[in-house]
Amino acid sequence: AGLRDLKAVQDDIRTWQEKVARPIAASPPGTPSPEAAGRVADGKKDFDRLRVAMAAQQDRLRDDRTRARDDLASTMRLRNWVFATIAILIVVLAGIVFEALRRGITAPLEQLGSDARTIADGDFGHPITPTGPADLRRLGGEIEFMRRRLVRELDFSEESRLRLDAQSADLKRSNAELEQFAYVASHDLQEPLRKVSSFTQLLQRRYGGQLDDRADQYIDFAVDGANRMQTLINDLLDFSRVGRVHHAHQSVDLGAVMKRTLSALSVSIEESGAVITCDELPTLVADPTQMSMLWQNLIGNAVKFRRPGEAPAIHVSAEQDGSLWRFAVTDNGIGIDPEYAEQVFVIFQRLHTKDTYKGSGIGLAMCKKIVEFHGGTIFVDPAYTDGTRIAFTLAIEPPATGIASTEPAQARTDA
Repeated sequence: AGLRDLKAVQDDIRTWQEKVARPIAASPPGTPSPEAAGRVADGKKDFDRLRVAMAAQQDRLRDDRTRARDDLASTMRLRNWVFATIAILIVVLAGIVFEALRRGITAPLEQLGSDARTIADGDFGHPITPTGPADLRRLGGEIEFMRRRLVRELDFSEESRLRLDAQSADLKRSNAELEQFAYVASHDLQEPLRKVSSFTQLLQRRYGGQLDDRADQYIDFAVDGANRMQTLINDLLDFSRVGRVHHAHQSVDLGAVMKRTLSALSVSIEESGAVITCDELPTLVADPTQMSMLWQNLIGNAVKFRRPGEAPAIHVSAEQDGSLWRFAVTDNGIGIDPEYAEQVFVIFQRLHTKDTYKGSGIGLAMCKKIVEFHGGTIFVDPAYTDGTRIAFTLAIEPPATGIASTEPAQARTDA
């Protein structure tokens, strides 16, 4: 319709121009004519017709513009509704996603964390129920497996603790029995043994040489056996007291202890012609009685197990190594085979017969017990082959121990 109106207007304009405008424009100026007046009259009709066509076109354009405005407004309203609907859908979807995450991930994680905190607070029997997505269920399952294993380990530890308590009670009872045995050995056994030793010695003095050789030999056996039994009992008592009776730790000058030891062994040192040299010894926190026993056994063994026809040469060395002191007693004696390096520290383990070297086989076992009681170790140095080297360590301050027993205090009378 718009194109038809435009074509009609263009046709009316063209007709008016051909009939009126161009002929008038082509007439010479200043020469009006009756024909020109007639064309003007006809041109007015054509121009009116043109005006009517243009007015119709304007009306139609206004109607089209109004419809276009209405269509645009309707389209904008539709667009706004669409955008609003999309925004609402986005908000709803976001809420749904958030709630789904909360229920599917956040809530299971919070529950898992709560269960883990409950277990961490000591309630190891609290179960963990895996929930949520597959990954969270797998994680919950792993934690539940760990909890069950921890419960098993705790049950085993509790069972071990109960067994350890029972063993500790047995050990206390055994220690009490050992203390009672030590008391009996030091009182009830010593007196009969002294009587046996005394009367056999009286027999030896009074009837020695009056009986036959066989009787004299029997008396000698009895006297020697009684003396060795008394020595063995005393050594056993000393061994049992290590770490049980003597535990008065104090500052001890090992140099002074060594001087007292050499004085106590002066007879055997003088008889053997032993030459003893010593490095400067430190002052440690230790039990003075046990230190005397340690030096006396080590120096006494070095003097005793000498080579025939050769004077003992003994050297005591000392060197600090951090929180430990390393000592060594080196001699030129008969030595110890490497295969017996561990055996010599076992109680009653002798490498020689009692006729060859006197002793009870307790000395080095007692040294080992004393050294370990003071936080050290003792061993035979296998690298030294010109005799024997007993090396050991002592802590500057011995470790704390729970051993604190004493001899029974009840009054007893000797038999």
